[in-house]
Amino acid sequence: MSVLSRLVPVATSAYALQTLLALIFVPLQNETYYDLGGACGFLSTTFISLYYPALKSTFLDGKAGPMPSIWSFAPRQLLATAALGIWCIRLGSFLASRAIKAGGDSRFEEVKKDPGRFTFFWMAQATWIFLVGLPVYMVNIQPPHLHPVLGIRDYAAFSLFASSFLFEVIADRQKSAWRRAKQAKQHDEKFITSGLWSISRHPNYVGEVGIWTGIWALASGSLPLGSVAVTAAVSPLFTWFLLRKAKVSGVPPLEKAGDKKFAGDLKWQEYKRTVPVFWPWGSKD
Repeated sequence: MSVLSRLVPVATSAYALQTLLALIFVPLQNETYYDLGGACGFLSTTFISLYYPALKSTFLDGKAGPMPSIWSFAPRQLLATAALGIWCIRLGSFLASRAIKAGGDSRFEEVKKDPGRFTFFWMAQATWIFLVGLPVYMVNIQPPHLHPVLGIRDYAAFSLFASSFLFEVIADRQKSAWRRAKQAKQHDEKFITSGLWSISRHPNYVGEVGIWTGIWALASGSLPLGSVAVTAAVSPLFTWFLLRKAKVSGVPPLEKAGDKKFAGDLKWQEYKRTVPVFWPWGSKD
């Protein structure tokens, strides 16, 4: 069975969970748990990618047996899975707690009133889960004995993941601290320009792209050359596209909202003129 065909159970699980969540929350017009649903989707598909052969043997083939020990998997599988899990739990809990605290998500204020559009967003989330998690799933579905030992390139890839993860966490915490200080009347700044936000207007998104580039680089050490490795590269490329170019998420809508909210504000114009929009070394536009 080819690598790509073994991804079918993973894809099925991604869409099945988001369909179930849509059946619950679309009629309620409730978007509060949308991001939490995404986090659960990543965790469940990763579990399926590791344990599907054992689950199939037990529940479909009737050959009950013990589940494989976590230590029976290859080190690369464990590292890739751990990287996804750490990222998912951190970001999922951050976004979910923010939505719960705010009583919802402003992105869905109008969307949730249209059942068709709201359902589409849940299915889009399933697609996001499947495409972004591809490198991890493609590593996990391969038998452990086929994975080469970890080398310098793999440790460099994991270092890229770790440093990018730290970059994203610091950016998010700096903005959260800035907001708390503003609510406490400790400053009257309209938008954050300090810390990592002084070298990029969206440093948290820069970290996100680095995270998935690192995970892909780690995973690619076990992927066959050619179409399979190229397919896995969809993950960081799709992440970059969603954050940098898509009109419904990431940089474009935030920049548009900032231009509208701070129209005529000289400090905003100066910030845009001097601080890169994305990469710290990149363009201001």
